[in-house]
Amino acid sequence: MPRKIAMIGAGSIVFCKTLLSDILATPALADSEIALMSRTEPKLRRMEAFAQRMIRDNGLPAQVWATLDRREAIRDADFVVVMIQVGGLEAFELDYKIPLKYGVDQCIGDTLGPGGVFRAQRTIPVVVDIAKDMAAYAKPNAIMLQYANPMAMVCLALGKATDVSFVGLCHGVQTTLDLIARYCNVPKEEITYVCGGINHMDWFLRLEHKGRDLYPVLREVFERPEYYKNEKVRGEVFRHFGYFMTESTGHLSEYVPWFRKNRKAMELYCDEPGFGGESGAYYHWSKKVMEKYAQRDPLEYESTRIESRSVEYCSYIMEAVVTGKPFRFMGNVRNDGYITNLPRGCCVEVPVFADDAGLHPTVIGDLPPQCAALCMTNINVQLLAVEAALNGDPEALVQALAMDPLTGAVCTLHEIREMCRELLEAQRPWLPQFAGKTIAPKPIITIPEGCKPVEVPLDPALAVGKRFVELLERQTE
Repeated sequence: MPRKIAMIGAGSIVFCKTLLSDILATPALADSEIALMSRTEPKLRRMEAFAQRMIRDNGLPAQVWATLDRREAIRDADFVVVMIQVGGLEAFELDYKIPLKYGVDQCIGDTLGPGGVFRAQRTIPVVVDIAKDMAAYAKPNAIMLQYANPMAMVCLALGKATDVSFVGLCHGVQTTLDLIARYCNVPKEEITYVCGGINHMDWFLRLEHKGRDLYPVLREVFERPEYYKNEKVRGEVFRHFGYFMTESTGHLSEYVPWFRKNRKAMELYCDEPGFGGESGAYYHWSKKVMEKYAQRDPLEYESTRIESRSVEYCSYIMEAVVTGKPFRFMGNVRNDGYITNLPRGCCVEVPVFADDAGLHPTVIGDLPPQCAALCMTNINVQLLAVEAALNGDPEALVQALAMDPLTGAVCTLHEIREMCRELLEAQRPWLPQFAGKTIAPKPIITIPEGCKPVEVPLDPALAVGKRFVELLERQTE
């Protein structure tokens, strides 16, 4: 039977076109009914017209139609693809520019840090509502294929707030394998690997070529300046933590405290242009794209010819579910014991199999302790940010940013609170869960000159350990 695919956020012209092309290039999906949904009608209608031209020009039996009604799109769907960006470029500009006033310099700003935390506040309530619509209107066992960032926070919230089947999808592993293949001079398709961790911090736990360990080769290559220069931050983390990670310098520099905390660190590690670490690289790129698209319809000159599929997992997962032919991929899921030294219920990225029985995540076990420790610095932020988004808790919002590695390396707690207050007030149009709620100020206490601290006598009976008491008595003799 033909399957129905709902694509929510179809105004995302470039990404929606890629996924549509992949779906229509898959024989098992070529007769699908595809419902495009977006809140921005001009873009939506352009995407609808282009998709219909693709179908006509390639002689396919698929049907495509568009709607502004999310429930209409989701009704009786087998798959729901989510690729929304709540607030668009207007909100993204605030994510980048307000923290910059406080010294928090972001390159990407969509996963962690102030940008990621506030994008989560805008996105999580909407994605949870999409899941609720799926539970009410989609077919039983319908699957959500979730692409919205911040990936880990959104999927963590889905795992807490809904029972629908979902998986978060990212292309970090695929693109990193391209880099590894080039650096080690082996064909990508011949690499055997096992990854585990969290989104944008996924570790290659096994890396082999025809039974040969590739790690010695990769370590040797990264000590050469011409290779190290391309990925300074990822190279440094590799050198000090022992395992290679899926995230590039621009992304990874934001998730840890060492590379963007001051001008010296930026000049040393984040000096490459664009996504190699440049300040505001993703915001500036997005702005240029929007300005370009405002001048002309980007789909007007795009070819409708369908050839091969992209590296995105989406169509391959659908194909596996429809045909029963298993497909292995890296997916973001609720941690139901898949990585045993990360908290249960958090979002982890692990190998997942898809077939006609659904989605089947696999058990990794323990990560190396140093890798788990670095993941935990991000998970702590994610847990608090999701608490804030689901419950409209402004204090959890402040606490999430207080635990953020980069923000904490740059700002005092007072500065973090003030930055959160400013971000919340600027973004209220997209944050209904905080209606009527504010972040209470905590003024800095002025200490008068000559003020002495209150002396508090130590009760030896409350001292920890007999040895401490004995040392204290000797000092008073």
